[in-house]
Amino acid sequence: MKNRFVKIFFLFAIIVVSVSRASAWDDTGHKLTTYIAWEQMTPQARDAMIKVLLSAPEDSDLSVFYLQDSRSAVAKQRELFMIASTWADIVRDKKFKNRNAKYHHGTWHYLDTFFRNTNGRVEIVTDLESDKENAVERLFTFDKVLRNTSTSNEDKAIALAWILHVGGDIHQPLHATARVTNIEPKGDQGGNLFELSPKDTPREDKVNLHWFWDSIVGRNIPRVNDACDSDYLPAIAQQMTKKYPFAKMRSRLKIGKFDEWQQESFRISSTEVYPPTLKRFEMPSEAYKKRAFQIAQEQITLAGYRLGEMLNQIFSIQVSSNESVKITKK
Repeated sequence: MKNRFVKIFFLFAIIVVSVSRASAWDDTGHKLTTYIAWEQMTPQARDAMIKVLLSAPEDSDLSVFYLQDSRSAVAKQRELFMIASTWADIVRDKKFKNRNAKYHHGTWHYLDTFFRNTNGRVEIVTDLESDKENAVERLFTFDKVLRNTSTSNEDKAIALAWILHVGGDIHQPLHATARVTNIEPKGDQGGNLFELSPKDTPREDKVNLHWFWDSIVGRNIPRVNDACDSDYLPAIAQQMTKKYPFAKMRSRLKIGKFDEWQQESFRISSTEVYPPTLKRFEMPSEAYKKRAFQIAQEQITLAGYRLGEMLNQIFSIQVSSNESVKITKK
């Protein structure tokens, strides 16, 4: 028991991972997306989904995030659900060599549409190819895994964790694009090569455009006194869903149309992320910061609604044919 809690503590300590091409929203962004999705889901779908997550392969370390404490079952289940959305970043940690080798897949986090700005217009670059295994391809693949009633819950657990993560990733505009310039002829890796720090900034302190978008929620609404997720995230999620209510977003869900989700993010990135006012080696203007945060809030909320309704569709159907699933009462 002691060793298990030591492992859990260490795993929690590495949830916040360093910024790289493989990360999109930081853990705050991902957890907000899944908090909104959770609130959107039916009790039946929640219970079926939690049963799947608790069946995850032992070497994935996914199920250890369901803590045995005195909180309500709903609180612990929601926490597991939110942490599961960050698992695909957690397994990047090379300290756990076997887990990293088996479960980490960097190209699954994004799908770049390459473009350049020509005379003020967006021009798609067709001579650069994206990775064959990418965010959209994986979403289609794992959607089929979850809908297949003959698939084991072990396999479904890994598929679900990836969907929760990549479903959030693809709504981060810089995970759908790579801008081509004379400086970056093969693309800027989703803004990772676009530096915002002054040229003489030490390497360890440098920040880039990708980082700016990844960490946008926490920088605009910082935690107070190291508030825990249960104290910090709900108010932000409620603020987002109030600003972008489900009733007004329903027509935009496009459940299962993952390629269209990616193209939406690409259009945002290619038209709004790189305005002429954005300069290398300078932090963005206040107007840019305000607009970027507005976009991020809308994208996170939309991702939450989409994932919630998608999982309702998948798991509610499966529950109806599986009477052994116990329904949790709120």
